[in-house]
Amino acid sequence: MPNTVPHTNINLLEVNARNNNARHIITGCATASPTLAEMWRNLRDALDDTLALAAEISRLSAELGRTRLDRANLRAAMRAALAAYADGEPDPMWYLRDALTAPETATRRQP
Repeated sequence: MPNTVPHTNINLLEVNARNNNARHIITGCATASPTLAEMWRNLRDALDDTLALAAEISRLSAELGRTRLDRANLRAAMRAALAAYADGEPDPMWYLRDALTAPETATRRQP
């Protein structure tokens, strides 16, 4: 399976599939041995933690991707401003002002 989360070696599709398989095994075992209900509950809670961690990895990976893109855009704007200055453009800082206000505009557009 391909890695579903960029910037990490964790394959969340595979993790979630194993988690789902473990849940099915626990359900079968809990049905066969209801006297161990507390143990099965603890195992289910641990599997719930895995799902929460997978969601957090996805969120952090997306945030990292946005941060890297913002940084790359700012570097490009800095280079453009320096080139514009070298070319004698009347307002070379426009590139930086535009890049610095772009994230605010993009954030306002998101639901």
